[in-house]
Amino acid sequence: MLSVRIALRYLFAKKRHTAVNIISIISLAGVAVATAAIVVVLSVFNGFADLGEAQASAVDPDLLLTPSRGKTISDSDSLASAISSIPGIRAVAPVVLERGLLISSNAQVPVRFKGVPRNYTDIVRLDTLTVDGVFLADTAAGLPAVNISAGVAYHGAMSPAADRAVRLYVPRRKGRVNPANPAASFRGDTLLVWSVLRSDVQDFDNDLIILPIDVARRLLDYEHQASAIEVAAEPWADISAIAGEIKKTCPDINVADRLQQQSEAFRMIAIEKWLTFLMLIFILIIASFNVISTLSLLIVEKKSDMEVMRSMGAGLPMIRAIFIWQGWLISMFGGICGIILGAILSLWQQYGHIIKLNADASALTIEYYPVRLSWPDLLAVLGVIAAVSLLAGQTARFFQRKKQ
Repeated sequence: MLSVRIALRYLFAKKRHTAVNIISIISLAGVAVATAAIVVVLSVFNGFADLGEAQASAVDPDLLLTPSRGKTISDSDSLASAISSIPGIRAVAPVVLERGLLISSNAQVPVRFKGVPRNYTDIVRLDTLTVDGVFLADTAAGLPAVNISAGVAYHGAMSPAADRAVRLYVPRRKGRVNPANPAASFRGDTLLVWSVLRSDVQDFDNDLIILPIDVARRLLDYEHQASAIEVAAEPWADISAIAGEIKKTCPDINVADRLQQQSEAFRMIAIEKWLTFLMLIFILIIASFNVISTLSLLIVEKKSDMEVMRSMGAGLPMIRAIFIWQGWLISMFGGICGIILGAILSLWQQYGHIIKLNADASALTIEYYPVRLSWPDLLAVLGVIAAVSLLAGQTARFFQRKKQ
């Protein structure tokens, strides 16, 4: 189109007035900076989402099976055995989850306890999270071993030691409460602190303890029941396909992958990401107002050119289209420059880690701001830039009407 070619010529041609050149550069820079900020902010949110997923993978199984009704899976051992035959599954473990009170010589700490079988490290590598002692889900030194999280160790002043036994109490599930003897309403067992675990996941580190599943079942008067069944898949396996097979085998069981297990946390990250994206779009629209001022000055400067084009037969629609395309091209050019700049900065941080976190490295999960550039995000930003550019270019219609 002739109007597009003329608009492109006006875009890169040197203006007769220095002020117009300066304002054009400012317009381009404003759109570019706003667009680069959008790309970088979206990449930062992607980085934090990846960080949360990586932390969750250290404590969550590949698949978590929970009852769709009730609190427990009645025959969890036989169900776990049946599930283990599905191709692609590496290990299966029933677990028991409940709340109790952990008492040591120093403190009383409300805890969430998790009963796990001996092979639990095949499901989740909790042994790699050990910061003191050795992870053990068995009996040691004549007492069941308990592995406590860093929060429990801190609040209860507990540490692994052969002479530091603790007591775990839970309310009785069966029988009547005796007001004359309240202690009889609880069941307890003596445990030996064997290790301290830290995962940098708040829910895990705050109040969780790990103990043998037979101890947890005995405290809760369970036989073969379990609160959940955790599944570990082979590295090459398709998690979604395995989940589908499990649903066919056990239609009354809820199956959740790692993202679904932490759905609330990842949903909040996604909501914050796109709300921030919307706010930055408003900043981009404000930055595009500079394009409107550039168009008004350009129309004034090109008044003689318009007269020449009219004398050569160009109509008002064509002249108007030239400046509409001019406004669109200014915003698009600035937006594309901003996308390139934002992508370069994001990739630099993603792979070069140029911005560090100023704190004690031993107390940090990572030492730099997490960033991940996402191509779908770039396409979304490009679409927004095209829409905003079209809006900015349409303002040329009003200037043309004034001139008529």
